[in-house]
Amino acid sequence: MARTASKVQDLVSEDAEMEGALEYVLEAAEEGTVSWGDVSDELTSGQWGRLIEKGVLVDSDGEGFDLADPNGVRSALEDDDLDLPDAPDKDSSWTKWDKMAAVVSVSLFAGYTFKEVRAPLAEVLDIALGPLIGVLPFFAVVMVLALFTGLYSTLLQANLMDMEVMGEYQARMKEIQNRREEAKERGDDEALDKIQEEQMEAMADNLGMFKEQFRPMVWIMVLTIPVFLWMYWAIGFRGGTAKYEVADLVIPFAGQVEWTTGFVGPLQVWIVWYFLCSMAFTQVIRKSLNIQTTPT
Repeated sequence: MARTASKVQDLVSEDAEMEGALEYVLEAAEEGTVSWGDVSDELTSGQWGRLIEKGVLVDSDGEGFDLADPNGVRSALEDDDLDLPDAPDKDSSWTKWDKMAAVVSVSLFAGYTFKEVRAPLAEVLDIALGPLIGVLPFFAVVMVLALFTGLYSTLLQANLMDMEVMGEYQARMKEIQNRREEAKERGDDEALDKIQEEQMEAMADNLGMFKEQFRPMVWIMVLTIPVFLWMYWAIGFRGGTAKYEVADLVIPFAGQVEWTTGFVGPLQVWIVWYFLCSMAFTQVIRKSLNIQTTPT
C-alpha cells in the first residue's frame, strides 16, 4: 500500500488533474476490467499511459486493465497530506488606508513638476531637516536620510507583505513549470495543452502576488517622496534657486563636483549618492534585524 501511495503521489505531483483521473478510473474499476474506451472521455492518452507505466493499472489477460491495488489508490486519494499544487487559499487584501496611501503617493509625484506642490511640502519638512544642515555637511545629511528611509522601508516590507502567500504563489508556478518540462520530455501533447491552460489561469491568479509586493511600496513612497522633494528644493535641482549653500562633494576619478552635476545620464550626483547610501544601509538593517523581505 505504501508503494501505491508513493506512485499516486508522484502522478499527482506531475499532473494536478491526475487526482480526478484516478478517482474516475477507481470508480470505473469497481464495475470490472477497465479499457481505454471506458475512460477516454475523462482522461487524456498521456494520463492513461502514465497509469500503465507507473504500474497502477496492470494488464488483465488482454481483455483490459485492472487496478493493481484499488485499496491503496483509494487510501492515497483520501490522504489529507497528498501534495497538490493548488492556488493559495487567500489573496492580498488592501484596506481603505492602503488605497488612500496609493492616491496620496501618486499625487505627491506632482511635486517634481509643480513648484506649488513642492515648496509647501519642503518648507514643512525643513522645520525638522533644516537644523541638520547647520551641524552636518550635506553628504552626511543625505546619509542620515538614507538610513531613515532604509529603516522604515524594511520594516514596512516585513510587516505588510505576507511572505507565506507570496511563497505559495511562487511554489505553484514552479510546480507547473516542472510538470510542463516533464510533459515535454514525454511528448505528451494533450497534457501540455492542459498545463498551458493551467499556467494561464495561474498567471491571472498571480495578480495577488503583485498586489502583495506593491502594498508596502505605496506607504514607502508616501514617506520617501517628501524627503526627495526636500533635497530637490534644498539644492536647487533643475536650475531652481538653492535654499542652502552646501559644500561640493569629492568623488573618485571626478574630484570635486557640485551636487547638481550630471553623473550617469539624467541622474545627478545627489541622487546617486542617496541611492548608494540607501542600498548599503538597507542591507545592513536587514542583516542586523534578521528581516526577510523575499519569500523562501
